[in-house]
Amino acid sequence: MKPSKIIALLLSLLLLLTPVVAYADIEPSIKRLDNISDEALQMVKIYRYEDARKMLEHFEGEFIKVTGEAYFFSMDELRIVTTAHDEALEATGSSTMGHEERLHKVTRFRLVIDALQSIHQPLWTEMEEPIMTVFNGMKDAVYNGDNEDFHSNLDSFLSLYHVIYPSLKIDVTPETIQQINARVNYIDHYRPEVLSKTASQVELDALEADLRKIFDDMSEDEADPSLWWVIISTGSIIILTLSYVGWQKYRADLERRKNRLKERKN
Repeated sequence: MKPSKIIALLLSLLLLLTPVVAYADIEPSIKRLDNISDEALQMVKIYRYEDARKMLEHFEGEFIKVTGEAYFFSMDELRIVTTAHDEALEATGSSTMGHEERLHKVTRFRLVIDALQSIHQPLWTEMEEPIMTVFNGMKDAVYNGDNEDFHSNLDSFLSLYHVIYPSLKIDVTPETIQQINARVNYIDHYRPEVLSKTASQVELDALEADLRKIFDDMSEDEADPSLWWVIISTGSIIILTLSYVGWQKYRADLERRKNRLKERKN
């Protein structure tokens, strides 16, 4: 068999063996839910609360269909989605809630749905900059002894943290969540001590390290484990192909040398 045919055969074999990468084909029904949640958020952004409420009601029906299609969520995920959806629905139907609070509640819901179907870099990681900005403002206020600025930045931080918190519970390990929550609750509960005592300020540095780690871990664009299978398989087949071609060339050269020796003898 000619080397070119061997190469073609091996490449065809590679295509047959290559696994389908999971994130290349997101479950259409889950993607549909993601789109609905995004449309609801866009409606709230432009103050169209009634339209947002209708989208959320539509989501509820679609969500029931999805769960009926045997796409199984964990019990924790079901609770997170249900709670976030109820709060978003309440926000769009309220006659007294301010725009910012409505926006936060529907954004929280939007991030939860995205976290369910995102493989790498879910939307909540985009909140890193505003969260760390107010966190740094809080730290600066502590070091400067600025009581008013400290409380203002801490309140802003807590508000943003609560927006991403349900999504964190989907993507981050329970142990990490528990650790971060303990630090957040400590800083909130012991505000005077954090502002005045150096020992308490250590919690700020620890919380900052925890936050940066979860954002960095989720932002790393690492290859899916199945891709490593593809890389290894591809490399092996290329090596095998080159080895075969080299061996065929060696045999051909050897045969030519034998023929030349025969011709000389004759």
